[in-house]
Amino acid sequence: MKKSLQIGSAGGKKSPQPPNTIMADSEDKNSSNVSGKFYVDSQCIDCDLCRETAPNNFGRAEDEGYSYVLKQPVNDEETAQCREAMEGCPVEAIGDDGDD
Repeated sequence: MKKSLQIGSAGGKKSPQPPNTIMADSEDKNSSNVSGKFYVDSQCIDCDLCRETAPNNFGRAEDEGYSYVLKQPVNDEETAQCREAMEGCPVEAIGDDGDD
């Protein structure tokens, strides 16, 4: 029998959200990424969301058909845009390994 995690109300109190267990794989980074905190892994489906959300930081590998980090963020606005792209990525291919 499989156990399932239920999220929501329990006795009128909200249960905390479980931690996100699906994330980008730092061992599977696209080779085109510049080194640093943010990266895109090989699960990228080339949907363009990150390039639309953070155009100064994400580029497209035309021949390969995937996105990559072309420039690490250098200010709070770019960092916020990269985080928004990471949170919105439909396949969770954008990662933040915490390194600067």
